[in-house]
Amino acid sequence: MIRGGAVYIMTNARHTVLYVGVTSNLIARVQEHKDKVYPSSFTSKYNVFKLVYFEGFHSIEEAIDREKQVKKYRREKKDALVNQTNPEWKDLFDELE
Repeated sequence: MIRGGAVYIMTNARHTVLYVGVTSNLIARVQEHKDKVYPSSFTSKYNVFKLVYFEGFHSIEEAIDREKQVKKYRREKKDALVNQTNPEWKDLFDELE
């Protein structure tokens, strides 16, 4: 379990949409996306359910700073970030538990 905070990137089945988020509980937050707990949210609307990237931090403040940085990246740079650690773009959720 990642303590402090985490930045994560999720996508849909065709990898056409990316969502960058931050949380203090990665497993619970990703499960909320997968379960569409918030039906009117961006991730529910665009069927974003696949965790393809995450980084853990010692504090939530560090994670928030990193999230702001990653959100400013162009699509190509976000893709490169995922490709560095997950070139197959597989769902990493099961590896968290």
